[in-house]
Amino acid sequence: MKELFLGTGIAHTILLFAVVIASGLWLGRFKIKGISIGTTWILFLGILLSHFGFRGDPLVLAFMKDFGLILFVFSIGLQVGPGFFQSFRKGGVTMNLIAAMLVLLAVLTTLTIHWITGESLVTMVGVMSGAVTNTPGLGAAQQTLSDTMIASGETRAAASAASSGLASAYAVAYPIGVLGVIFLVILLKSLFKIDLDQEKSSLEQQEKGSQDYARRMHCEVENPAIFGKALSDVIGDMGDRFVVSRVMRDGKISIPGPDTILQKGDKVLVVTSASHIDTVRIIFGEEVPMHLSDWVEKDEHIVTRRLSITRSGLTGKHLRELHIRAKYGVTVTRVLRAGVELVARPDLILQMGDNILVVGPEEGIAHVASLVGNKPETLSHPNLVPIFFGIAIGVIFGSLPIRFPGIPQPVKLGLAGGPLIIAILLGHFGPKWKITTYTTQSANMMLREIGISFFLAAVGLGAGETFVSSLMNGGYWWILYGALITLIPVFVTGLVARLAFKLNFYQICGLLSGGTTDPAVLAFAQGAYGTDYTSINYATVYPLSMFLRVLAAQLLVLFALT
Repeated sequence: MKELFLGTGIAHTILLFAVVIASGLWLGRFKIKGISIGTTWILFLGILLSHFGFRGDPLVLAFMKDFGLILFVFSIGLQVGPGFFQSFRKGGVTMNLIAAMLVLLAVLTTLTIHWITGESLVTMVGVMSGAVTNTPGLGAAQQTLSDTMIASGETRAAASAASSGLASAYAVAYPIGVLGVIFLVILLKSLFKIDLDQEKSSLEQQEKGSQDYARRMHCEVENPAIFGKALSDVIGDMGDRFVVSRVMRDGKISIPGPDTILQKGDKVLVVTSASHIDTVRIIFGEEVPMHLSDWVEKDEHIVTRRLSITRSGLTGKHLRELHIRAKYGVTVTRVLRAGVELVARPDLILQMGDNILVVGPEEGIAHVASLVGNKPETLSHPNLVPIFFGIAIGVIFGSLPIRFPGIPQPVKLGLAGGPLIIAILLGHFGPKWKITTYTTQSANMMLREIGISFFLAAVGLGAGETFVSSLMNGGYWWILYGALITLIPVFVTGLVARLAFKLNFYQICGLLSGGTTDPAVLAFAQGAYGTDYTSINYATVYPLSMFLRVLAAQLLVLFALT
C-alpha cells in the first residue's frame, strides 16, 4: 500500500490522475459571481500535488499528455469536419489572417521584452510557449535547441540542461497563459456589453441564411409559361435547387411525380434554400399564406415521417441513387444533419446518422424506412476503426518534417496539429470516400472531456516539480513576461476582431482559443457560455496557428544561437 500512495509506479500514477481529475472537475462546478474556470482546476491541482512530491511515472505522464491532447483535438476535428470548409468560405480567410496577426504580435512582444530586459532569448521562447499554452512549440524548441547545441560541439548534458530551462520557463508562464486568456474573454464580454442570447441568435440567423439551409415555400401557380406542362419539364436542370413536395388542386393533396401536370391555381409546397427563393417565385408564382398543417390535415393517406439513416452502406451515396420517389412514391423534402436542415438535393451525399424527412403514403414510407435502416439505437455503437486509423495517420502526418530554405532544422506539426487536420479531413471527406465516421454527440463529448482531462493533469503533474524553485530563482519575472506576452496580443486581437471586423462574440472566443492553441480556454468558453459554436472557429484557425507557433518557436531558438 505504501508503494501505491507514495511510490512512482503505474498504479500510483493512475491513482494520481484519478484524484487530480475527479477533484478538478468537482471544483470546476463552483462559480464565483457566475464565473468558473472549469477543467482548468485540473492543471492547478496537478501542480500542487507535484510540488509536494506526488509526480508519478515520467513516461506515463508524457504518454498521457500527448494521448490526451490527441483525443481532444481529434474529437473536435471529427465534430467540425463536415462544416469546416463551408465555415472557411464564410470568413475563414479573415479569421486565419487575424490569428496570424495574433501569433506575430506574440513574437514581437517576446523580442521586445528580450531587447529591453536582456533576458535570454532561449528562455523567452520557453516563456512564450507557456504564455500561449503551446506545448508542441515547446517540444519543437527543445528539439531544435538540443540538436543545434550538439551540432556545434556542446555536450548532451549541456543540451539537456538548456532544454530543462525551457521547460521551467514554460511551466511558470503556463498558468498565466490559461488564466490570462480566460480573463480577457470575460473582460471583452463586459467591455462590449455582450448579450449572449443576441449573439447566439445572430449566428443562428447566419446559419439560416446559408446556401443549403432548407426553407419551405407555399406558392400558387401563376406563371402562364408552365400551365399544362409536366413537372419534369418545368424543373428541367434545376432539380438541385428545390424540391416540390406536394401539390394541392381543388383542396385535394397529392405527391407530385415527374409526369404531374401543373395547372393555373395549383398550390405547391416547395422546399428550397435561401439563395433560390427568387428562382422559385419566378417559376411558379408568389407565395400564399398557408401553414404546414394545411398540407397534412386534408388527406389522411399522406403522412410525414422522419427516418434515420443507419445503414453504413449508404454512406457516400447520392440521394438520387436511392430512387425513392420513382420506386415508392415518396418524396424526400429535407435532410437533417447535426441540427441543420438541408435541402434534399439529388446530388446530396448521405451520411450515416442523417435524418431524412419524407412525405407519402404509409406503405411507401415503410419501404423507405427498410431501405435506409431507420434503427436509431444502432447509432449508439461507435465506429472505432476510422477513429484509431485516423489517429495513426494523424500522428504520422504530424511527424513529417517540413523543410524551409535557409532553416537548418525541419518544422513539424506535432501530435496536435497532425491528428486535428486528419480528423477534419475525415469528417469532411469521409462520407465521400464511403468511410463511416459518425459518432453520437455524447460519444464525441466523452472522448473530448477525457482527452482534455488527461492532458491538463499530465501538464500539471509534470510542471509542479520545478515551479516554485524557478519562481524563487528569478523566475518570478517570467510571470510578468508571460503575462505581457499573453495579454497584449490577445487584447489587441480581440479589439480588432470586434471593432474592425465585427466578429460575433462566439467567433472571437473560438478565434482566441484557437489562435493561442489553448484547449482549456475553448473548454471554458463552451462551458461558461453554453454553446459549441466556438468549436468551429477554434478548428478553423487552430491548424494554421499551431503551424505558425511551432515555426516561430524554432526560428527564435535558431536566431538566439546565431
